[in-house]
Amino acid sequence: MKNFFKEAKGHLMTGIGYMLPLIIGASLVVAIPKIIALFMGITSLDPYVDGTGFLHILKLIENVGWTGIGLINTVLAGFIAYSIADKPAIGAGLIGGALASDTQAGFLGAVIAAFIAGYTVKWAKKHIHLPESMQTMMPLVILPFLATGIVAIIMGAILADPLAAINNWLVDWLSAMSKSGTSQLIMALTLGAMIASDMGGPINKSAWMAGNVLLAEGIYQPNVFINCAICIPPLAYAIATVIRKKRFSASFRETGKGNWVMGFIGITEGAIPFTLVKPQVLIPINMLGGAIGTAVTCLLGAKGEIPPVGGIYGFVSVTNGWAYLIGILVGAIIIAVLATIFVDFNQNTDNVSEDVDINEIELSFEDVE
Repeated sequence: MKNFFKEAKGHLMTGIGYMLPLIIGASLVVAIPKIIALFMGITSLDPYVDGTGFLHILKLIENVGWTGIGLINTVLAGFIAYSIADKPAIGAGLIGGALASDTQAGFLGAVIAAFIAGYTVKWAKKHIHLPESMQTMMPLVILPFLATGIVAIIMGAILADPLAAINNWLVDWLSAMSKSGTSQLIMALTLGAMIASDMGGPINKSAWMAGNVLLAEGIYQPNVFINCAICIPPLAYAIATVIRKKRFSASFRETGKGNWVMGFIGITEGAIPFTLVKPQVLIPINMLGGAIGTAVTCLLGAKGEIPPVGGIYGFVSVTNGWAYLIGILVGAIIIAVLATIFVDFNQNTDNVSEDVDINEIELSFEDVE
């Protein structure tokens, strides 16, 4: 069972990995026309859906982005199924994801449909044996038909209404939490601390995955906090190597140059070499900076009204993007100042804490959004 859940997590991460380019591309196509309109003093392009002219063109472009966002569950389910059982499962997975959106079964329904499609094909490959002359029918006819039929029966006829009820309840509850001042602040503090805690590890990934689950349901605010927190640790150590050079060895100062890029793009792993010098001190500092930075972003009113894009440049997809930038900067400065007060980085990476084996750290770029 443990191996199954580990395998299932891998399939889910594959689906999310294929979904991310869709989210990023579609979000930017929504965000850029909105920004252009704001510079023209127009807060909404909806009145220009009909007619002609430049604003009408902007609205048509924005609609293309929303079309892409509407495909999130479809793409997610299709590629989870593909990860499980290859090409014969992808069609049933795509259908299941689209069905989940149509029936309001949402992210949960898309994931269930994907696993039904994928494991149906996997089971059929193992247990259905046709004569040699009919083998070519298996991947093109038998497996897709069987998987789609099972998805239709289970998702279309049996689970559609119960999953829709569960999903709508969850969405309403989380939407209310995202709009409530106190609850939203607690969410920001929690997500910020989790993202900055192990920089690509299981705690970071749990928060990141939760954000993507909510994003697929049209709840975008948590991802504003997650994207903010992802940028803070690498940017913090880049800043630290500039404002307090004497606290860093030449090799760390050189590493700090790369962290400007990692902070800008949003790769928390850039902070790992610095944190390993004294993790028992620096991990709490990283978490403090991440939590306070996201809290500042929350309190200043950064809003996720469309799917937010990760990285510092993601401010273009956030309402009150200046609040997003200030939160990142505040969190990074807190870490930069406290880290250099309590830790001297004038040592080689060979002397990192004996409690942590640097070779056991698994670098992952899956939290780039």
